[in-house]
Amino acid sequence: MNLQTVMQELEALGKERTKKMYITNGAHEPLFGVATGAMKPIAKKIKINQSLAEELYATGNYATGNYDAMYFAGIIADPKAMTESDFDRWMDGAYFYMLSDYVVAVTLAEADIAQDVADKWIASGEELRMSAGWSCYCWLLGNRLDEEFSESKIANMIEIVKNTIHVSPERTKSAMNNFLYTVGVSYLPLHEKAVDIAKAVGPVEVKRDNKKSSFLNAFESIQKEVDRGKIGFKRKHVRC
Repeated sequence: MNLQTVMQELEALGKERTKKMYITNGAHEPLFGVATGAMKPIAKKIKINQSLAEELYATGNYATGNYDAMYFAGIIADPKAMTESDFDRWMDGAYFYMLSDYVVAVTLAEADIAQDVADKWIASGEELRMSAGWSCYCWLLGNRLDEEFSESKIANMIEIVKNTIHVSPERTKSAMNNFLYTVGVSYLPLHEKAVDIAKAVGPVEVKRDNKKSSFLNAFESIQKEVDRGKIGFKRKHVRC
């Protein structure tokens, strides 16, 4: 399959209701409104194809930055073939959180350079890069063995969350809150510390354009997983 045929198949799968939902969350034209599950049959045919993924992410000459094409690019990308500059370039094109956190961060989480790149993004001071960096660690911690991480490093990171989450950019707040929750649920060495810090952090207000603020509470979310016996949970795959 080439760029043109993939774009045609994606367009045929588009639904107006899904498109409106994506736009409500920050996507903009051009997009078709393809549900992520509906992409799986095309992905099975293509499997991994980095060159096609690059064309889709750039969306060739078809249109600039088609959201559905960019999302699908993440599904068929080869993370281990991507360099730091490739991931930076993808981040440059990630214009809202569904791309930064659920496409670029997810793809990065399967690369060997994931922690190094995510660390730089967290330190960047840029809202979506920071969000992607924290989100990448969520995907990593939720999938990889605990032994693959430095306990002192993760401990320092949740201290950073404790000290800065309430004054961080809005989208970054959400990713940081999710990181704290993920440490509490999926990283056993620091479960207790994450619970204590989540309790100290309390509710986190995330302001949204033209909408009411949402309030996130990592402590309550961790406790729900404790009650369900889910502490230590690891997902088999990062990408769908």
